[in-house]
Amino acid sequence: MGGVAVYGGGSGAGVCGLHALGRDQSLRCGNRTWAELSAVQVKSTSYRRGDGYYCELTPNHEKKQDYTLEQIDLFAAYVIPVNAWYLIPASRVLGERRIGCVMLSPVVPPTKKKSYCYEGYREAWSLLRRSRRELAEYGR
Repeated sequence: MGGVAVYGGGSGAGVCGLHALGRDQSLRCGNRTWAELSAVQVKSTSYRRGDGYYCELTPNHEKKQDYTLEQIDLFAAYVIPVNAWYLIPASRVLGERRIGCVMLSPVVPPTKKKSYCYEGYREAWSLLRRSRRELAEYGR
């Protein structure tokens, strides 16, 4: 699984490094240990569908497999055609009711209200400053 280990400190969040994430590795970033870093899975989309862009949040759309909350703390979804980022807590989509894909609507407000539920996460860079524990509780 690929991902980004991030560290939020000071006035902004910094990227500690790009790694194939495995929690058994030893790493320190500032005064945080590997266990304190947030695991961010980066996804991207250019697939326009109706009022927005369809973004898969699964490791492989052809296989019946899913990420777990032990693996991922945050999804960073990039909508390529409009240069928009969404930072969505994994607990929001990997909780009791699993969501394998999301509709992101950075261009126009969508016609269906439920399609607009991720707009609050657009450019939500402040989530990178939250701890793993805070992110786990965020979507509940």
